[in-house]
Amino acid sequence: MKITIDSSLCSGHARCAAAAPEVFRLDDDGYALPYDGEVPPELQQAARDGELACPERAITVEQ
Repeated sequence: MKITIDSSLCSGHARCAAAAPEVFRLDDDGYALPYDGEVPPELQQAARDGELACPERAITVEQ
């Protein structure tokens, strides 16, 4: 599973990090940074939760 974030859509609401802090980090300006590399099986549901929490739909989680 891989996560991509469209930085042109991200508005810095940080809902992804609130929903899944173990997967999503924020940069110094409060914008989301994706998980580095492949998401391990135990964090895949958290990655989907973070994707769904994004009001801008800037996050894509792919198998």
